Amino acid sequence: MLKTEGLHYRYEGSESELAFPDLLLDRGKELLLLGASGTGKTTLLHLVAGMRTPTSGSVELAGAPFSSLATAERDRTRGRNMGIVFQTAHFVRSLTVGENLALARSLAGCPADDDVVKGLLEDLGLAHKLGARVDALSVGEQQRVSIARAVVHGPGLILADEPTSALDDQNTDAVLSLLRRQAERTGAALLIVTHDQRLKDRMSDRVELNPTA
Repeated sequence: MLKTEGLHYRYEGSESELAFPDLLLDRGKELLLLGASGTGKTTLLHLVAGMRTPTSGSVELAGAPFSSLATAERDRTRGRNMGIVFQTAHFVRSLTVGENLALARSLAGCPADDDVVKGLLEDLGLAHKLGARVDALSVGEQQRVSIARAVVHGPGLILADEPTSALDDQNTDAVLSLLRRQAERTGAALLIVTHDQRLKDRMSDRVELNPTA
């Protein structure tokens, strides 16, 4: 599903260049990308997601070139094939939970399907929040809705940015279980990017980043 080779990235005005290990992640598999602050893990996530263009190297998605696509085409491909759980939830605050999920499906080019939205919220224990405004949710509920929005269109690749770093052990286990269950539901690949060392004991397949120039 995801393949990266020889990725390097240099920020404008910087004399140093970040170099990243090659990644290979098939559908139905999971990978932990672990690194402390300054190791470039968020940059790598942005390269994988097509939100940045590598200085050199390549990203392939489902066996096809991805990083070399024009920006607009990368955006369309990301919308159809990826689901991203950001550190901070980003919702359309004027819409309800159900409307936010329906919008995510629409933007991914999927047909409207109330049953999919309702079923997903039920699976996450949020069926009663279908008509609630997102700004009325607790932080934990917003996080679960973020996961729902990331997978509501059935992506082949789920990217999660620091999903557990601010959580206690019990909630860390709960969120990891939710991500795994939703990835399994659609047969998606799951890539988690974090500095949370606790996940080393919870995920066997991992890549640890070290700062390189």
